[in-house]
Amino acid sequence: MVARQDQTTDPELLAALLQARRGTAFFARKLNELSDAELDGDSLLPGWTRRHITAHIGYNARAIARLVEWAATGVETPMYASTGVRNHEIDFGATLSPIALRNLFDHSAVHLSVEWRDLPGDAWQNRVRTIQGREVPATETVWMRSREVWMHAIDLDNGASFADIPAPVLERLLADITGAWKIRGTDAGLVVKVAGSGLSFGDTTAADPTIITGALPGVVEWAAGRGTSGVSASGPAANGTVPAAPKWL
Repeated sequence: MVARQDQTTDPELLAALLQARRGTAFFARKLNELSDAELDGDSLLPGWTRRHITAHIGYNARAIARLVEWAATGVETPMYASTGVRNHEIDFGATLSPIALRNLFDHSAVHLSVEWRDLPGDAWQNRVRTIQGREVPATETVWMRSREVWMHAIDLDNGASFADIPAPVLERLLADITGAWKIRGTDAGLVVKVAGSGLSFGDTTAADPTIITGALPGVVEWAAGRGTSGVSASGPAANGTVPAAPKWL
């Protein structure tokens, strides 16, 4: 029997799907390296254990699958009824038995992958709405998931680092984060430079900016609020230290 394949033939979309599925596999590997007892340990996110991270990733796949179903059928199926429902779902999921929690991740990841696979090529441009209220084409669901699995694999605090994330994912993450700063106006006087690449983000027209510099993984780690070890700072706000990044989410 011939294996079923993605219905889309768009090369950029197929590449994005591959990146998201690789991120899911990477998260699975880091999760499977943890014992059941280690799931109770703290994650890198304040107030969340590794159980919370795993539950979030599982329910996130289900939520994104609902958006893909919306694109396929035209029947509105929101990601979540509300942010309160989302938060309650994660807290509940964190109480599941280890085997149930692992099954939640496995089954929801397969479900989402199949929804993507079976979405007809012309349906990928159908509009859906994120929990933040943004109206986006269904293609955006791929990036939404890719961002979650790659980032939260690190948040499991099981040896993964930003250096494990592919450069195209890191570059888009940095563009997303700095774009959020610009919308809020919190990037005033702040420039982020990726060493050896010529990439600059932030308030690039500032006369005397605070400049954050580092290799791409270190810069994204800093911008995402996960650490400062991979970057250096110069300018008015530095004072010999690396200032905290503006809030992202």
